[in-house]
Amino acid sequence: MSVHSDQSPTGLATPTGPTVTVLGLGPMGRALAGAFLDAGVRTTVWNRTPGRDADLTARGALPAASPEEAVAASDLTVVCVVNYDASDAVLRQDAVTTALKGRTAVNLSADTPERARDTAAWADRHGIRYLDGAIMTPAPTIGTADAVFLFSGPQDLYGEHQPVLAALGGSHTHLGEDPGRAAAYDIALLDIFWTAMGGYAHAVAVARAEGVTARELAPFAEGIAAILPPLFTEFAGDIDDGTYSGELNPITSAASTMAHIVHASEAHGIDAGLMRVIEGQARRVIAQGHGGDGFSRVVELLGRS
Repeated sequence: MSVHSDQSPTGLATPTGPTVTVLGLGPMGRALAGAFLDAGVRTTVWNRTPGRDADLTARGALPAASPEEAVAASDLTVVCVVNYDASDAVLRQDAVTTALKGRTAVNLSADTPERARDTAAWADRHGIRYLDGAIMTPAPTIGTADAVFLFSGPQDLYGEHQPVLAALGGSHTHLGEDPGRAAAYDIALLDIFWTAMGGYAHAVAVARAEGVTARELAPFAEGIAAILPPLFTEFAGDIDDGTYSGELNPITSAASTMAHIVHASEAHGIDAGLMRVIEGQARRVIAQGHGGDGFSRVVELLGRS
């Protein structure tokens, strides 16, 4: 993708190729801007805290003195800040809102589906074309084949800007017209990640208490992690079909192993609160008469609580 310029009547160079503005220059925002620059897209950048654009401007990015100047410079504005409180603080300034009218904003900040839908409704009221999105991989993957992006909002708007967004690399999936759908996937997938990381930290603490180092445990932990993907697929079928099969591992057996983890942890003075919660859920399923079902039955329990 390349950008060309022609001379306007005032003698200033005006872009004839795609243009993009990036608001927010934390590690992820800088990676996004860098990927656009590498693809030859004319890129304007702005950050609330000055000084974070030096490496980008050295590579050809155009610095903006204000967010309204930044969004006025491009057809497409990509926002990547810590959350929607931060994005609202920028986008909902009167001057910025006015400058965005008739243009497209893609918000890649992380927050809840409710906030995404609220922002989409606000944008619609102000004549701003809006897509919501989520980045599911760390900053170093941006611009590579390993990046993963999710988008939701108007299909035609996504199709219009996808050629420019493709400069960010990796896979891009449009999840539907509901603007909260990308955030819903984001929340669910981060739930898996952080629950797994919490479990791993707890496992290492228990292992160390028994004289097993984290390095010694790591290759076996990787083996446990490798078991999970096919289980996710199997559980998805059980959950969507309402079968909750416990043929290979009934929840009664699972609850027994959970009790062992609680006992071993607390014998070493290690907080077992998380596992006590999970065991408690399993025991409630059993008490409801579903002891022969699999652990996937907990989904129904949680949905009713």
